[in-house]
Amino acid sequence: MRLLVTRPEPDAARTAAALRARGHDVVLAPLLRIEPLDFELPAEPWSAVVMTSANAARAVAEHPRRAALIVREAFTVGRHTADAARAAGFRTVHSADGDKADLAEVLRARRGETAAPLLYLAGEERAGDLAAGGARVVTVVVYRALKAEHFAPEVAAALARRALDGVLHFSTRSAQAYLDCASREGILEAALAPLHVCISRQVAQPLAAAGAAAIRIAPRPDESAIIDLVGPA
Repeated sequence: MRLLVTRPEPDAARTAAALRARGHDVVLAPLLRIEPLDFELPAEPWSAVVMTSANAARAVAEHPRRAALIVREAFTVGRHTADAARAAGFRTVHSADGDKADLAEVLRARRGETAAPLLYLAGEERAGDLAAGGARVVTVVVYRALKAEHFAPEVAAALARRALDGVLHFSTRSAQAYLDCASREGILEAALAPLHVCISRQVAQPLAAAGAAAIRIAPRPDESAIIDLVGPA
C-alpha cells in the first residue's frame, strides 16, 4: 500500500520506518509542527508529573528546571509517552498503556487524594482536562502544535490523482488539518477517498463527518495498534 503519515516529527519518521519494514510505500506529510514553550513551574510543591503526550516529555528535556522535574514520579497515558519521559531523564515512570480513562484509573490507584497536587504538563490545545482520580491537578502548558496551512505540492498532487491507498491519523487536530488543507487545495473529495486509519474513535469523527466512507479505528490508542491495523503490504 502507498500510505500517507500525517503526524508531526520526530514521530512521523519512526512510524514511516515501521511501515516500510512491513513493505509499504510511505509518504510523509506532517500537518502539525510542535513548538516547545518557555513555561514556568508552579510555586507550590507537586507530588508527581503527569503527561499525555511525548511532546510534553520532550519539552521537559530542554527546560532549565529539568532536574526539579525528573526526580518526581511520572505517570503517562501510554508506552510511547513513557519512553519519551525516560529519555528526558525521569527515573520512575508508570504507563497506563491506554487512554485518559485508563490513566485516571492508574492515578486513582497509585496516588489517591494526595495532599500535594499532580503537575500535568499539557499542550496548548487539548481534548478536555485531566481526570486524576480525586487528586488535585495543576496544569502547565509546555508546548503548542501549529497546524499546516497547505499540503506540500507533491502530497497535494498524489491525493488529487488518487495515488494514495491510505492515510494514517494520530490526533484530532491533525485530522482536521488534513481536511482543512484538502479544502484549500480544492481536493477534498479526492482526499476523502483513501482508507483512513485512525488511532481512536475521537480522531475519526471529523473525517466521518466530512464524508470519508472507509475508516478503520485502532483497537488501542497507540502506534503499534494502528500499524498492526494496516497490516503487511
